[in-house]
Amino acid sequence: MSAHPASRRLAFATSTDYPSIQPDDAHLATSLEHLGLQPIVCVWNDPDVDWSTFDAVLIRTIWDYFKLHAAFLAWLDRLDRLGIPTINDSQLLRWNSDKRYLLELAQHGIDIIPTRLASAHELGNVLATMPVQQVVIKPTISGSAWHTLRGTVGDEIFAQAVAKLPREYDYLVQPFVSEIISEGEWSLLYFDREFSHAVIKRPAAGEYRVQEEYGGSADPIVPSAATLAAAERALAAVAGIGHGNHAYVRVDGVICAGRFLIMELELIEPFLHLAGYPAAAERLAQLVADRLPADRQLPHSTDN
Repeated sequence: MSAHPASRRLAFATSTDYPSIQPDDAHLATSLEHLGLQPIVCVWNDPDVDWSTFDAVLIRTIWDYFKLHAAFLAWLDRLDRLGIPTINDSQLLRWNSDKRYLLELAQHGIDIIPTRLASAHELGNVLATMPVQQVVIKPTISGSAWHTLRGTVGDEIFAQAVAKLPREYDYLVQPFVSEIISEGEWSLLYFDREFSHAVIKRPAAGEYRVQEEYGGSADPIVPSAATLAAAERALAAVAGIGHGNHAYVRVDGVICAGRFLIMELELIEPFLHLAGYPAAAERLAQLVADRLPADRQLPHSTDN
């Protein structure tokens, strides 16, 4: 229960498949209550939600947004029209929702896994320049390894799988980084540009995907100064592009030949690995509270 009556309403944005506050976010929700906020679970694309009644929307388990990307962008437009702030900021969410941002980071001197961009119709030509290489192909708008393939260029079964990929998407083509299996994938959590904690994620035996639904695991780890510096250079580049005011970010990467290569910057709905770090959950709650308008006049609107 909250330490005092909640005075501000915070929409805790979820999805149909994950409609409740998940265990990893439980202490975050309790901490928000202690700060006088009322976190109310709302499925982001539920047409019956009246978003105008909230002071802000905290983006959490909207883990299907990439499958409904046009609707997601329209939802952000609606919140903007209503004057309801999102955490993180809606412009940042739009930018981060398309993985083309990785190529923009590379243009700013950030080390990423080498990445080629191709339409579905161009995939064959791009792969022809990478003979016998193990590669990973994923849509530019995706998550949780959705429509993601790993295989060897020239392998007939892999070629058949590539041919069956949905034709309406653009794709990223990357060399497969074996260090994900041998060393693991890093996730570094930052709140308001300050490092909080880190985990190392490893795939299950015979897998390359580190997500929990594929049997992956995550363990606490302390990053080196060089790894932290690489992550912070990436965040500085994001700020330089014009998206520096984020409350939270998860920096995902892998160390190859001593270099930390950025795999993704998760600025929309990252799993934050808060369960083992209650102080981090409390700090994020305070950041969220600080970002809410002090005295917002709720509009009388039928635009939900």
